[in-house]
Amino acid sequence: MPDIKSIEIENGLRPPYGVGTPIIEFNDVTKIYTLYRNSREQFKALFIKSRKYKRHKALNGVNFKIYKGESVAIIGKNGAGKSTVLKMITGVAFPTTGEVRVKGRVAALLELTAGFVADMTGRENISFKCYVLGLSESEIREIEQKVIDFADLGEYIDQPVRTYSSGMKMRLGFAININMNPDILVIDEALSVGDAAFKKKCKAKINEMIQKGITVLYVSHGRDIREICKRCIFLQKGKVIFDGGMNETLAKYPEFGK
Repeated sequence: MPDIKSIEIENGLRPPYGVGTPIIEFNDVTKIYTLYRNSREQFKALFIKSRKYKRHKALNGVNFKIYKGESVAIIGKNGAGKSTVLKMITGVAFPTTGEVRVKGRVAALLELTAGFVADMTGRENISFKCYVLGLSESEIREIEQKVIDFADLGEYIDQPVRTYSSGMKMRLGFAININMNPDILVIDEALSVGDAAFKKKCKAKINEMIQKGITVLYVSHGRDIREICKRCIFLQKGKVIFDGGMNETLAKYPEFGK
């Protein structure tokens, strides 16, 4: 595929997507991972200088700004750098060079079932996971019933999570993150959870959040991004190839959704 670049990016310009201070900002961000042949070599490198590794540049001079209330899709092939961008926004990874600025509370729909305690009930896991995510007791009490209603697990909400199917755990994880009143909602292929009715419910909730001014970032390989996002950032080999309106960006990436 040719290395397509927009005129705006080549000249360092950006369309006027927002005004004021960006809620997310990437300034010339590069991320280099050190890759070892196996876990043994990685462990040895903690004590002895090793040459048995490779360096992988996951991001290479990435620049973009996202403003409050925007709904932005991030697309690209596997290995393009999408997950690395999300990890930096959620504070899981940090740039090798450059600067990442994120303002506000972030809710990440990534590993939806991570952090659940198997022997605790669904209701108990709501309190536990919300506490881990930084919510106060009053905030947890405020959203608990909303989470229960959204997950719609019936009597299972008071059963141990170890008795849940994988789909039920994902529904609960989705319900927790989407109801914690974030400033920024990060979604990574999470809308594959549940049946058609639940997916429709999730999309409606996300659109409601956008209307309230919550910033949404959505990474997906599916064309459902058109239903949620207005703007689209196309990554290729760790670089921003195009940043623009949804239809305009997808035109630059004809393989998308196939």
